[in-house]
Amino acid sequence: MTVKQALKAKNKLVVSIMECYSLAKEYNSIEEGNPRRYSVIGLLNEANELTRELVELKAKIHRANAPVFDKIFLMAELKGRVKFLKSIPVDEGKVSDRYSLSSGSVKEVELNVAERNAMIKGLETEIEELQEQLDLHNATTTI
Repeated sequence: MTVKQALKAKNKLVVSIMECYSLAKEYNSIEEGNPRRYSVIGLLNEANELTRELVELKAKIHRANAPVFDKIFLMAELKGRVKFLKSIPVDEGKVSDRYSLSSGSVKEVELNVAERNAMIKGLETEIEELQEQLDLHNATTTI
């Protein structure tokens, strides 16, 4: 099994566990006399087995990804930086507040919208390159 396949299997396990929990929550308390469609104890036992399988799979993925941890961590940090840059206000020039009676104010920025967007674009290109390297790793590394 490749890391890519393991990641897909991991996601399926997570969905299955959540389905067990959801059904257990929904069908635990039923009106007396109605048929019990699911065994809550059975669902919880199934969720427990799937959770153990999930933990084992996650550990294997973690060990297989050791050679690319630096890329994984760098990509996460770059994504955080992009998110931060997108949050920086870049309003400049004459700005008026529609709720105020004043004529407005003039704002200046050190980093303008074009410079900020260029930084974001550069970071996104770097993220894409890292993602391609990780995709290759995930497709070729077996666990």
